Amino acid sequence: MYFDNAEGMVFRPPSEADSLIIRVTIGCSHNACTFCAMYKNVTYRERSMEEIESLIVQAQRYYGDSRRIFLADGNALSLPTDTLLALLNKFYKSFPRLTRVGCYAGPKDVLRKTPEELSALYQAGLKIAYLGIESGDPEILRAICKGVTPGEMIEAGQRMLHAGIKLSATVILGIGGREHTLQHAENTAKVINAIQPTMLSMLSLMVYPDTPLGRKIAAGSFTPLSTEEILAEQYRLLEAIDVTKPCIFRSNHASNYLPLAGTLPKDKPQLLHTVKQIMEKAPIPKHRNFRE
Repeated sequence: MYFDNAEGMVFRPPSEADSLIIRVTIGCSHNACTFCAMYKNVTYRERSMEEIESLIVQAQRYYGDSRRIFLADGNALSLPTDTLLALLNKFYKSFPRLTRVGCYAGPKDVLRKTPEELSALYQAGLKIAYLGIESGDPEILRAICKGVTPGEMIEAGQRMLHAGIKLSATVILGIGGREHTLQHAENTAKVINAIQPTMLSMLSLMVYPDTPLGRKIAAGSFTPLSTEEILAEQYRLLEAIDVTKPCIFRSNHASNYLPLAGTLPKDKPQLLHTVKQIMEKAPIPKHRNFRE
């Protein structure tokens, strides 16, 4: 649910489709990932408390019974902790039925917070965060300009979980191209296994021409995976994932060729069987490199 007419497009995770979206920042302060086409037409800024309070008043009129709020845009955790605590307090007072507040969690923003700050945010009502891991391979993370190492990504994820905040992690199939598919699967599984996220989503790479990665493909320096290769990479990654606590797994985004859903580790054998069956028997459509 979105009512704000501020600049630029609004993005949110699929699981926040029914949440009230309040943009506490505009754009993304990192805004350097080579594959990403989001927030390119807006200048990053932090909204003032007065501006956000005005949005709360407007939202109360139409969505006063909201049970969930998602803090947009790209990295609400870039706000000072005191500001976030004040906002969380206002949200829970303004929306009596509110049970959960969530946000995207840029790994660098998480690492700027102390464990004590993250615990305070959880106690104040920040219940879930969405971390874009993308890859666990150091070479790929550098190439896509994620801004952190695999070790730092692990630290960011573990800090959120230790604070009590549910962590929904995302990885991107094909982000290393044909050149690095094996190391992408192997090293991404290592990062996932070290973090042990609450939820895990696998997306497939969608290439936008007007991005650094799109230009690399046009220049021939990055080879996208075919559909068959995407499925093979997904199989390798799933096979190497070893989570010990129940982890909700989804690979049913619009970018995915094969919709999958289950809970790891319980459903891992069936998920692997499904992928293998499709790889061996089903006709597979041709892969399109660019998003239309």
